[in-house]
Amino acid sequence: MRALASVFISVFLASLPAAAEKPLQIYFVDVEGGQATLFVAPSGQSLLVDTGWPGHAYRDALRIAKAAKLAGIKKIDYVLVTHFHEDHVGGVPQLVEKIPVGTFIDHGESVETGNREKILYADYRKAIANAQRIIPKPGDKIPIKGLDVTVVSSNGEVITSPLAGGGAPNPLCSGHVEKEVDTSENARSIGTYYQFGKFRTIDLGDLTWNKEFQLACPSMKLAPVDVYIVSHHGADLSSNPVLVKSLGFRVAIMDNGSTKGGDASTVDTIRSSPGFQDLWQLHFANAGGKEHNAPDAFIANVVEADTGYYLKLTAWEDGSFEVYDARNKQSKKYAAR
Repeated sequence: MRALASVFISVFLASLPAAAEKPLQIYFVDVEGGQATLFVAPSGQSLLVDTGWPGHAYRDALRIAKAAKLAGIKKIDYVLVTHFHEDHVGGVPQLVEKIPVGTFIDHGESVETGNREKILYADYRKAIANAQRIIPKPGDKIPIKGLDVTVVSSNGEVITSPLAGGGAPNPLCSGHVEKEVDTSENARSIGTYYQFGKFRTIDLGDLTWNKEFQLACPSMKLAPVDVYIVSHHGADLSSNPVLVKSLGFRVAIMDNGSTKGGDASTVDTIRSSPGFQDLWQLHFANAGGKEHNAPDAFIANVVEADTGYYLKLTAWEDGSFEVYDARNKQSKKYAAR
């Protein structure tokens, strides 16, 4: 009788849905046109990409700490600073006062030479003085248990060998139009590619047009993704159509502000990409007008007031995922493909 009961229990456990497995959580924190994206793996280990702005009475640090609490973590294991502009690195000194951080990741010395930028970088170095620091190269891995994270760009360089699933000659390369060479911190952004089971996404920080082209041509160095985290807040200095249209994403998520990013040409590029289904935004972008914004149901903050609503993506190992809007408390699910 006990043997029969054990058989029934084993069959029942085997029949439980895969969705019961712990998912990957990604919080797109509203830092008013900057970036702060929190990845929390099923293991509980975490990676925060950028920290928002300085000042604002700890606004961005408190919003990041709130996202961490919602995710069930009390410490951020890694903070990755894509580049040294104030909307990405400026929040570090306040963040370390609000939540413990294990290790910082950045591309090395800042190339900015203005007085304000020098002070910004000095404040960052002071804030991380007693923390561990990693300066990765393209191709390096960030060691987060349960999440495969590959650095694909850093300090002006990009990977030279394609990721698994990439490497095919790219027929779109012939349509490339080069822009003026960018010598700023943007072109030195750390870009990261994420794999969780069959789910894929990418975050290139503020990597600009010509560097994006190097990732796509003459052969596509990246594998297809499910979600494109839109580069540079949707500014037209980035989101090179050659790369964007080669990514094969279904969903794009844009961490723009009401008056920063969300350029009409970028939205057009996203919408014309093969396989595209939905665009989600942190803010309604004034520059685009209604015709170049997502429907209100897919926007976390639809007015210019500092409401601070976030977006959350939950992904499962089978490749399915859903996006949740904290403003309207609605979500949309996307089946595995």
